[in-house]
Amino acid sequence: MSKLDQCKIVDLPRFTDERGSLGVIEVGEHTPFAVKRIYYLFDVPDRAERGVHAHKRLQQLIVPICGSFDILLDDGTQKKKFTLANPTQGILITNMIWRELDNFAPGTVCMVFASEHYDNDDYYHIYNEFIADLGQNG
Repeated sequence: MSKLDQCKIVDLPRFTDERGSLGVIEVGEHTPFAVKRIYYLFDVPDRAERGVHAHKRLQQLIVPICGSFDILLDDGTQKKKFTLANPTQGILITNMIWRELDNFAPGTVCMVFASEHYDNDDYYHIYNEFIADLGQNG
């Protein structure tokens, strides 16, 4: 089984009535990890890329709160591209997956639920270093 197969779309509950809609994300139910950090991307300029890195340990649930964007996931052996455009669906990304986010629609807000606090040493910013470590640890 490819590491990429562990990354998946997660359906999130939506409750709607005459007052509008409410979305819910519950730790343990929608994330297999305790959430230690939440951050969000917004005002992403046209044609800008975000992500363009991998994490050694950190896992994430990425949700398009509004708008849409594409995400390319790469485990070193295969790649999958997803379009996220619905706030009731997020994508669960395990560690050791390269990710690139682009094609942000104007007004998009992307929220990220992370399993770890920020740690610069957890990042691969150079793709070839990521690939080299996959070969050593795989």
